[in-house]
Amino acid sequence: MRHTAKKLLAGSAIAAALMAGFAGTLAAQEKPVIATVVKISGIPWFDRMSTGVEAFQKANPDVVASQSGPATADAAQQLQIIQDLIARGVNALAVVPMDPAVLEGTLKRAMDRGIVVVTHEADNQTNTNADVEAFDNADYGKALNARLADCMGKKGKWTTFVGSLGSRTHMQWVGAGEENAKQYPDMQLVDPNNESFDDANGTYEKAKEILRKHPDIKGFQTSAGNDVLGVGRAIDEAGLTGKVCLVGTGLPNPSADLLESGAITAIGFWDPQKAGMAMNALAKLLVEKKQITDGMDLGVEGYNKVSVKKGAGAGLLVIGNGMVLADKATYKEHLF
Repeated sequence: MRHTAKKLLAGSAIAAALMAGFAGTLAAQEKPVIATVVKISGIPWFDRMSTGVEAFQKANPDVVASQSGPATADAAQQLQIIQDLIARGVNALAVVPMDPAVLEGTLKRAMDRGIVVVTHEADNQTNTNADVEAFDNADYGKALNARLADCMGKKGKWTTFVGSLGSRTHMQWVGAGEENAKQYPDMQLVDPNNESFDDANGTYEKAKEILRKHPDIKGFQTSAGNDVLGVGRAIDEAGLTGKVCLVGTGLPNPSADLLESGAITAIGFWDPQKAGMAMNALAKLLVEKKQITDGMDLGVEGYNKVSVKKGAGAGLLVIGNGMVLADKATYKEHLF
């Protein structure tokens, strides 16, 4: 417990230091400030998103763009970072919520102060000017499950992992996967919706438990970016490569070894770099009070002809076309 407490305190201290430095930057310039806040800092998915924020900043020197996030997958820590940014008077927030419901009140206060709010992976967020998605989330969850079903021969036990039960997109993906699997009466879902908190080691331990409990299990569908790494490791160490199928969200570079060995069957993803750029592009347009229209080009690959419709609240839902599925034969086409 003491180690955990020290880790949390260290994470909070780092976040506070980042915010203090950001405050100095904010006070020293007059350009619009767009602050991206991710679910968790220091993991490959959001490290990749950071390169998109940096690329956006380089291409748009008339704004100040930055990225921050909590040291652990903790909705309360993310909330604190957002509250600090609001207090410092940023012009726009681009947020990937750990749990959209936790942020509703704070994002409403931000909007009431005239701060533009753009979200990602949160199409149920009511207090946002625009939520941008890389694709239709139901289509993505169905595509993952279709690939899993093919690998399983459309029969046998399978289970699901999510980053958290509060993660909107993850629950949509596994929900769509469950719906797709209903057409295969010989597929049996067991112990669904295991929470991973995007921790590969924790996922590894949980996957080992499931393999012990269900030695005849045939498939895993996972959601958080690190889940395929933890489950894939458990499958590999149990000598079940080629016998148990694993399809889930993951990035090509971190997944490469397990894709090559066959412990991971296939990964689904969108490029977090492009998502970071798209969020910031939308935020800049809204800060400049420009209209967001159906079919418009955000100037980002995968978001060149977006679908724009009414969102969950008064804001907009903006959907791109950035879905990618890759396996051992194709992942090298998308190395990052």
